[in-house]
Amino acid sequence: MDDAERIQRSHVLFGYDGTAENDAALRWAVDETARRGLDLVMCHCWHWPYASGHVDRDAETIMKRAGENLLERGVRRARELGAPGAVHARLLRGPVAEALLGASGTAELIVIGAHEDLDAGATALEVPARADRPVVVVRDGNGPGRTGRPPELVVAGVDGTARCGAALGFAFDEAALRDWDLHVVYGCWEPGAVIDSELALFNDRELLEKTRAAELEEAVAPWRERHPKIGVTVSLLLERPCEALREAVEEAGLLVLGDRGTGLDPLGATSSGMLRRAPCPVAIVPGRRPPG
Repeated sequence: MDDAERIQRSHVLFGYDGTAENDAALRWAVDETARRGLDLVMCHCWHWPYASGHVDRDAETIMKRAGENLLERGVRRARELGAPGAVHARLLRGPVAEALLGASGTAELIVIGAHEDLDAGATALEVPARADRPVVVVRDGNGPGRTGRPPELVVAGVDGTARCGAALGFAFDEAALRDWDLHVVYGCWEPGAVIDSELALFNDRELLEKTRAAELEEAVAPWRERHPKIGVTVSLLLERPCEALREAVEEAGLLVLGDRGTGLDPLGATSSGMLRRAPCPVAIVPGRRPPG
């Protein structure tokens, strides 16, 4: 069932668990393959529930066969949804996050589903925090195929630093692929996240706004030149990033963010918070380029 050796083309990697809640994420993954001209690689991860030294060949065989059957159903479902390229199935041994990250080396994009509550350690938080390529997290009901027509708008949350260039590039590309408009949002009230020499800006709101507006324009200008046909709106708000994004994402079909976390929260408070709250799919784009 595992045809990893036959995967040659660039592809979208999708984490498949066979649940009804996972179908919205599968729809998004299929849609990405169609728009990007990529293959789809569907991964299902099974986890040995016993102690590491426990041996039960019959139980292992049964678990693997169950995973293979589930993947067969998933491949059929992907084709029902119109996957235009090859659909490959990979059965991996978990834990899920470790297995998906290990399989992502040649993926252009990772798509995973998410349940309503994202607790610490959830796959939908752990994978984007550790991946070196973009990860799109889709909740049940907010993928392409949800009730009603999805908003034709990409929202990109930026911070004016060099690291946001990757997220901006991804946001512009998605808007171009989908023929959607783009709204770039910079919530710049972050006194706890700046270097000491910039703290004085928060005592002068006019200077803060002028400084951050220049940073925002410098970040957006190169991408606007590359994609002149995209309708772009830029908003600079003297609010904390999550507050600035909260209203914008109500009209979004996709939210794109970077990863800027350190220490206990490797994603950063904004990305972690929006993964939990956003009513639309969320793409987390690492500031570092993937190997190769």
